[in-house]
Amino acid sequence: MRSQGPAHVVVTGASAGLGQAIAFAYARPGAVLGLIGRDRERIDATAAVCRARGATVETGVIDVREATAVAAWLDDFDTRHPIDLLIANAGVASTIASASDWEGLERTAHVIDTNLYGMLNTVLPVVERMGSRGRGRVAMVSSLAALRGMAISPAYCASKSAIKAYGDSVRPLLAHRGVGVTVILPGFVETAMSDVFPGDKPFLWSAERAAAYIRRQLDAGRSEIAFPGVLALGMRLLSVLPAALADAILGRLSYLPSKDRVN
Repeated sequence: MRSQGPAHVVVTGASAGLGQAIAFAYARPGAVLGLIGRDRERIDATAAVCRARGATVETGVIDVREATAVAAWLDDFDTRHPIDLLIANAGVASTIASASDWEGLERTAHVIDTNLYGMLNTVLPVVERMGSRGRGRVAMVSSLAALRGMAISPAYCASKSAIKAYGDSVRPLLAHRGVGVTVILPGFVETAMSDVFPGDKPFLWSAERAAAYIRRQLDAGRSEIAFPGVLALGMRLLSVLPAALADAILGRLSYLPSKDRVN
């Protein structure tokens, strides 16, 4: 990596929230950014800010579930701007609103397809190219929710747990090819996604603070980035407690669906 950080950076889910803040964090003179999002107007707005900061920007209006389209865009970008850092950030959330709510197959599949398969659709084409060059880093955005499933968001927790497991699994394999792997586990970040979360949001970070922290840790070559530290420690401790006790604690912290009101 160059002293000022990676020159060629791709960020998915860059049209809003944490992905947008990460794009801003990497925008500087000399940087070439590839920004992928589903909304043309919002991704163009992100690109405009990054260009104003001196970066060269290319955008792709693509749903990360569309494997062929994602791979084609990444192959074209990488041919012209060999990717130093890929941040697979695109994702969606789903929460259970009440005790009578349920994530059926359609809702569950939508979350898994976007969060897990969307990450794979993004990462796999790039690591092949990075491996042939013997350099580069991929960062997969998981969540602290990967450390212990919560009844308020089963599909989301499952998808983020799978991302963490996959990243941990391929890290040593890709290291032999010169490719670094980082798994990012954010806690609550102030975004539109967190706004709709019905439970408490302790230790909430702004998207700008989270993006700056992620960049510092990626520049240092960290294998895992989990924040904030206190919440990360709490989630790790929950994972080793007896299941019934952990369930009770999460329930008291408002991470169980609320009971339906009876009129």
